[in-house]
Amino acid sequence: MQFASSFRVIGILLVIFSLLHLPPIAVSLWYNDQEFTAFGQAFCLTLATGAGLWLVFYTQRRELRVRDGFFIVVAIWTVLSLFGALPFVFSTQLDIGFVDGFFETVSGLTTTGATAFVGLDDFPPSILYYRAQLQLVGGMGIIILAVALLPILGIGGLQLFRAEVTGPIKDNKLTPRIKETASILWLVYVGLNVMCIISYYLAGMTLFDAVCFGFSTISTGGFAPYDMSMAHYPDPRFIIISSVFMLLGGINFALHFMVFRHMNFRVYWQDPECKIFLLFVAALVLVCWLGLNHFDKDYDFVENFLRALFMVVSIITTTGFTLENITYWPVFLGVLVFFAGLIGSCSSSTSGGMKMIRAILFTKQSGREIKQLLHPAGKFPLKLKNIVVPDSVANAVWGFICVYIIIFIVVFIALLATNLDMPSALSGAITSLANIGPGFNMLGDNASQASDTAKMIMSAAMLIGRLEIFTVLVLFTPAFWKR
Repeated sequence: MQFASSFRVIGILLVIFSLLHLPPIAVSLWYNDQEFTAFGQAFCLTLATGAGLWLVFYTQRRELRVRDGFFIVVAIWTVLSLFGALPFVFSTQLDIGFVDGFFETVSGLTTTGATAFVGLDDFPPSILYYRAQLQLVGGMGIIILAVALLPILGIGGLQLFRAEVTGPIKDNKLTPRIKETASILWLVYVGLNVMCIISYYLAGMTLFDAVCFGFSTISTGGFAPYDMSMAHYPDPRFIIISSVFMLLGGINFALHFMVFRHMNFRVYWQDPECKIFLLFVAALVLVCWLGLNHFDKDYDFVENFLRALFMVVSIITTTGFTLENITYWPVFLGVLVFFAGLIGSCSSSTSGGMKMIRAILFTKQSGREIKQLLHPAGKFPLKLKNIVVPDSVANAVWGFICVYIIIFIVVFIALLATNLDMPSALSGAITSLANIGPGFNMLGDNASQASDTAKMIMSAAMLIGRLEIFTVLVLFTPAFWKR
């Protein structure tokens, strides 16, 4: 392990992260909400810590190895969550404890969207903006942003990129150089955010709300500046705009780049993962629409379709915006949608969950195992779009899903031990590990009723889920620490 070089990188990233406290200061001064002091203190402390680490380890410039990349990724997500909580804790208008501030920051950076705050309608604008900004940054990953900048500072970024990018296949790059790849991903990401904000604004949102909702939509984060979430804007225009851009946030960003470059929307349909994802969403919307029409007579067909469309897209993309508390849906529909959220959307998207590509490979691998039982001497290569998938990738998918289930059970039991009821603990484990957001019962609207212990457990699960489990677990293996 190159600890000195790793701490130098962490110091640089902290310095970069400190700059993110400046826009909320400007918002605070614009709205005169008296919170600029809290952000100023957080900025100074974060900047001083980062600069101190950088200066102490300034001379350490050894090339980073793969294990260093894992260490830095886990360390920086944890450290940024700690320092990101400072504005909440330092707030002069709000009485927010450190646990709630940490939970909110982790939820923002991991784009989970679960909140421990109540009374958001009366929060200072700078705090609301800061929550949305956390999700903007977390959407594509603070590490990928840093990868685009670190080469300028003489630090290679490939190890960090491999540890951060989601999905089972991480070696495919859009461009030969990792810096260019990260830059392109962020260019697409920023472009979609701008389009989303403009769409919300033209549909009738205030500019401030359009920015806050926009930052939380493409990032599939789900933080809203109102307790009622998207129900504050129940007009069908906002529901449709939000659903479209949440879907875009759940699709592989490499596909967005290919579509923009070739101006060919068939790219989405030609990709097997995206195609199955869209079909899966359509099937879920249909089932929920029919179920709502049958069990809920208070809404007409169109209203039920919009409810089904919005909630299905919100949960499966792990955004977490709500039109209503899904606890009040027919039980089987709520459970169906939540477990679909465990699968999540496409790889290399901003969504959480296990990713659709893993579900596809898992299904194909299961089918191959059944064929192998019937024909022991047969050879059945695993193919995806006529391309043979290496056995190493298939085995990695099996391993990931097995470990995912084990971690889920551990988190579920741990939450039960904090005196959460069964539905709350079950949904809490799902919503935190898959980075979904809302839950059932005590976690239906927010996590304010959960104990501090439960919030810390969920925070750890959010980080583990965001970093796709193995990135974290590898640090707990003896082999990782051996030379």
